[in-house]
Amino acid sequence: MVPVGTRILTVEDDERIRTAVKLALEDEGWEVVEAASGEDALQAFTREPADVVLIDIMLPGIDGFDVCRSIRRVSDVPIVMVTARADTHDVVAGLEAGADDYLTKPFAPKELSARIRALLRRVRSSDSATRHLVFDDLEIIPEEGVVRVGGEEVHLTKTEFRLLVELASHPGRVLSREVLLERVWGYGYFGDGRLVDVHIRRLRTKIESDPAHPRHVVTVRGLGYKLQT
Repeated sequence: MVPVGTRILTVEDDERIRTAVKLALEDEGWEVVEAASGEDALQAFTREPADVVLIDIMLPGIDGFDVCRSIRRVSDVPIVMVTARADTHDVVAGLEAGADDYLTKPFAPKELSARIRALLRRVRSSDSATRHLVFDDLEIIPEEGVVRVGGEEVHLTKTEFRLLVELASHPGRVLSREVLLERVWGYGYFGDGRLVDVHIRRLRTKIESDPAHPRHVVTVRGLGYKLQT
């Protein structure tokens, strides 16, 4: 069941696509706010923040990447980037801009709905791990949403935080991309391993003194990632 008042901001300059997405989402029970440009999207989000934001990459004026960066500077709201191309450059650039996920056009309404539901579930669910976790200079307090490195608090997005907590809850154990997609993003079979790889890279820039040679979140080639104990 969709929680009452759940608001989706969809940013798309093609009116036909925007209308089709709006109708599909409203049919699922969500409230939909439309924006035809990046400027309109930022104004709409400032007036009344949404629960999930869908952003088309190719927008007139401010493009989707800049819209995503602007929203991410002030909010951890789940963001899904929408692209007409599935090439790695667009996907990675969208995730590096701060998006949590991406969709490639054309997409089925059911797939869009499934991803939004997964994002909302993980945002509204409480983390199971509530221990105070310490690994050398890395300190994690899941119940408070706090991460410190060398005593200094660092800001992580919700996705980065959940990813770190998942790894820290199983120290020394290798977790595959498929397992992380299921546990952090809430889905597996239609997920993309690039989601995990890009978010790991972003996470390392924030918690590692040398991201190119990480001490905490390490890659186990061919298997996945683990938090080094």
